[in-house]
Amino acid sequence: MQNERPGPIHIVGAGPGVGASVARRFARAGHPVGLISRTPARLGALTAELTADGIPAECAPADASDPAALERALAVLAERQGPAEVLCFSPLPDIDLIKPVVETTPDDLAKALALNVVGAAAAVRAVLPAMRAAGRGTLLFVTGSAVERPNPDRAASAVAGFAERSYAALLSQALAGTPLRVAHLVVAGAIGNGLRHEPDAVAGRLWDLHDTAAETYAVLS
Repeated sequence: MQNERPGPIHIVGAGPGVGASVARRFARAGHPVGLISRTPARLGALTAELTADGIPAECAPADASDPAALERALAVLAERQGPAEVLCFSPLPDIDLIKPVVETTPDDLAKALALNVVGAAAAVRAVLPAMRAAGRGTLLFVTGSAVERPNPDRAASAVAGFAERSYAALLSQALAGTPLRVAHLVVAGAIGNGLRHEPDAVAGRLWDLHDTAAETYAVLS
């Protein structure tokens, strides 16, 4: 197993920040990169940028809140690159849903859960059978700080974040004792160049969670 060629990392919610940094960090270790985002133009630009830097990269557009579309996109990447060895599920939250709890509607919560939890389950469903068959694989989840410090002014994020945390924790329990790994990284604070967390630092922490398998839940504060 140690000498096997690294399999692809498929990144759901890939963008020019964390997604690009995760792609580059895993590519340095030999992982081909598959990118999924709901914005085709941005997705194509990132794929072209990585390819120009010599990184084997493919992309497939899909909205992470659309389970069927997400499963199709992951199937396309698996067909082009081979099954994912690593899934990184890190879609950006919908800023239109950031509002106080008393103003949060059932539809707001449904949309947040569709992105963070239903989307996560669809992604796992798409990649888990091949990981089990291969006897290796890592499922990485990235969320904001609402799971640590829920804020009544950001109700949908808190509800969806706690639900995703529970889902990841249950996956970790279910897969304990197998070669597969599950890890959830909480990033507390703004991410971006010059902000509290540099995208490369987030990518480095995700690499550590994949590479060492020492933790299943970590907070970058």
